[in-house]
Amino acid sequence: MTEAILLVGGKGTRLRPLTVHTPKPMVPAAGVPFLTHQLARARAAGVEHIVLATSYLAEVFEPYFGDGSALGLHLEYVTEKEPLGTGGAIRNVASRLRSAPGDPVLIFNGDILTGLDIRALVDTHRTSGADVSLHLTRVEDPRAFGLVPTDDTGRVTAFLEKPQTPEEIVTDQINAGAYVFNRSVIDAIPAGRPVSVERETFPGLLADGAHLQGMVDSTYWLDLGTPQAFVRGSADLVLGRAPSPAVPGRCGDRLVLETAEVAPDAKLTGGTVVGRTARIGAGAEVDGSTVLDGAVVEPGARVRDSLIGSGARIGARTVLDGAVIGDGAVIGADNELRAGIRIWCGAAIPPGTVRFSSDQ
Repeated sequence: MTEAILLVGGKGTRLRPLTVHTPKPMVPAAGVPFLTHQLARARAAGVEHIVLATSYLAEVFEPYFGDGSALGLHLEYVTEKEPLGTGGAIRNVASRLRSAPGDPVLIFNGDILTGLDIRALVDTHRTSGADVSLHLTRVEDPRAFGLVPTDDTGRVTAFLEKPQTPEEIVTDQINAGAYVFNRSVIDAIPAGRPVSVERETFPGLLADGAHLQGMVDSTYWLDLGTPQAFVRGSADLVLGRAPSPAVPGRCGDRLVLETAEVAPDAKLTGGTVVGRTARIGAGAEVDGSTVLDGAVVEPGARVRDSLIGSGARIGARTVLDGAVIGDGAVIGADNELRAGIRIWCGAAIPPGTVRFSSDQ
């Protein structure tokens, strides 16, 4: 099978405070950095050579994954000196590719959790004779996405900006963030400047008469760009709703990693993950949440659909519902944090002082 490019250079601004110290693809999901799931699924589909296009906190990737041999891969790393956008990042790694001009190259966005049939996408590309093939998925409400209509043969007919009125919603198909490019198309992307594949490369190819093919695959798909989506994606991996050969254990209601401590009467449900050296106290209830390495949930706390950062501490009887707690933060006993509230890394909230929610 073909080689691949993984775009992992984004700053993950929408995921802060999770990405203050960690690039988005390295935030743990179901017990391992999210990027591990993408690499493992690519390898399972027959990919052997992957180039990682890095930028933000680029120095953390290679020490963790090395040359990729532990995953049965050959990994290479290319770091952008200045942000180049999706198309610019793809062009920036072209020199590391081994493909001939007519060969297909897989390209993945580093923040998409998907059950995409990778082999089927490559087969569609080859049989259709396309210059570029796109994974498309259908969504119930496409207003937050750019639309990608296709004809009866699956050939892309347009790239439409986010619709503003019902009349503009001409399809429920959206760009799902995985592509197959002919190597020659990659080499034709302008070098040394920012380029967006969504706004420049794809519309330009279409205008020039190139063949862009869409393949609709509406299996599991989730954009992990927000903390709430990231928590949900991790839980879905543990529950087995999202496929990955990299989950370090059996699928089920909970995933407790080695050296974690969980009180016998604590209740863990909904795909909850408890990281290494983390502790869950007596009578605590944790549902659909991620508790990262070294974090502590004290007795009687109730945590739902939340993420607790590395080394953070949640006080006794405190309630978290849809909250994100940054690394090393300390939430005192008897607080209540709900509805998307985010607590910054290292922050300290005294006992019994907070009874509010926030969507900021």
